[in-house]
Amino acid sequence: MQFSDIDINLTYTYADYLKWQFEERIELIKGKIYKMSAPNRMHQKLSGFLYVNLYNYLNTKNCEVYSAPFDVRLPRKSKDDKDIITVVQPDICVICNTQILDFKGCLGAPDIVIEILSPSNNVLELKNKYEIYEEVGVKEYWVVSPDIKTFLAYTLYNNKYKSSRLMVSGDIFTSSVLPDFSINMTDMFNKLDEYKLPTK
Repeated sequence: MQFSDIDINLTYTYADYLKWQFEERIELIKGKIYKMSAPNRMHQKLSGFLYVNLYNYLNTKNCEVYSAPFDVRLPRKSKDDKDIITVVQPDICVICNTQILDFKGCLGAPDIVIEILSPSNNVLELKNKYEIYEEVGVKEYWVVSPDIKTFLAYTLYNNKYKSSRLMVSGDIFTSSVLPDFSINMTDMFNKLDEYKLPTK
């Protein structure tokens, strides 16, 4: 079966997802298929910066960090494959409850999810992810925009997300989930300046 054979208007489950062997990377969000585009170089620079910093910080701690492709299944009630309708591949996720890790990836809410935006992200996809991460209890949801060099963190308080202010170069973000872990925005976004895309 090819990706083109799939009816994107239907609702699918993780059981369906496991049967597919497409070349394309996809996510299931509330049962709907979202095709993922290949990340560009700027995306990968930011992802690498964040992953290395988190990995080094967590190296002597109980939490683990994973980068895409890595399946995160987010059940609402039943954990049965046929009942799971949301399977996402965050750019990076941090998981402190290692009991929810298995051979397939992660079954449950990571403590931190990081999404690096790209032109292919659509508004509905971002809205749905925000709602799902809030609903399942992701403690921190970081959104990084390479194009405009901004960082936004949503932190869970009383089951609802509270947004940080929009951060740019010169700002420092300190995580409420990981004690003493912070990100210097200047250090992060300078990585993009070092690898500017050629102008046309």
